[in-house]
Amino acid sequence: MNCELALFYPLHVVIILSEETDKVLSFSIPRIDEAFQGFKRGDFAVLFGHRICRRLLFLLSVRGQLPLKKKGLNSRVVYIDGRNTFDPYAISAIAQQYGLEPKCVLEKILISRAFTAYQLTALVFEKLEEALKRYRSKIVIVSDITGLFLDRDVPKIEGVDIFMKMIQHLLDLASRRRVIIVASYFPRLYSSRSLFLESVLLGRAGVLLGVKGSRGSLKLALEKHPSIKPFAVDFPSKTVKMDMFMGV
Repeated sequence: MNCELALFYPLHVVIILSEETDKVLSFSIPRIDEAFQGFKRGDFAVLFGHRICRRLLFLLSVRGQLPLKKKGLNSRVVYIDGRNTFDPYAISAIAQQYGLEPKCVLEKILISRAFTAYQLTALVFEKLEEALKRYRSKIVIVSDITGLFLDRDVPKIEGVDIFMKMIQHLLDLASRRRVIIVASYFPRLYSSRSLFLESVLLGRAGVLLGVKGSRGSLKLALEKHPSIKPFAVDFPSKTVKMDMFMGV
């Protein structure tokens, strides 16, 4: 699964027939779902903060494939992997918790990796919509969306300009094609560049969810949403495995 600028590649093509637009995709974690129903098609959302956000992206990648009657989207998942964070073993473990065959779940994740900011933007601008059309996917994951733009080999002004255009493109694409796009962001040592990228990303996201806290005391905070007021809810500790609090 080592791909740079190649097309997103599944092993099999599945035609998705349902085009219902009123469905949402939740985490299926009871404590959280009581406060946050889930992501709607057309959302551009950002998960940021604690590293458990990566596990939440994997969880969404599995849940997005579930049939509608099980509160999924019955969809393939387009996964743009920045900085090589995709973990097939974590996906397989979550799939097993849902009684799914890990190999089948992994085959329905259309993954392409980016190792530079230029590769990431090429995937977004040149390949993403093509993949959405071809496989009728309803959910896109973009992991560690700012990380590659902090590379010293990327000129600051050029990198910031490209990043702003990429975020606007993702916003427009989510709205126009009625797909859910969820990106992860992990704050790093602050610099003028990182602060600017953060302000652009968090400022333009339609839905903003942060996981904050320390060992044994994590909270999920909804900081921005078009129709829900901000809130914070206790989140299972990072010492608790995902399979201990997932609801099928």
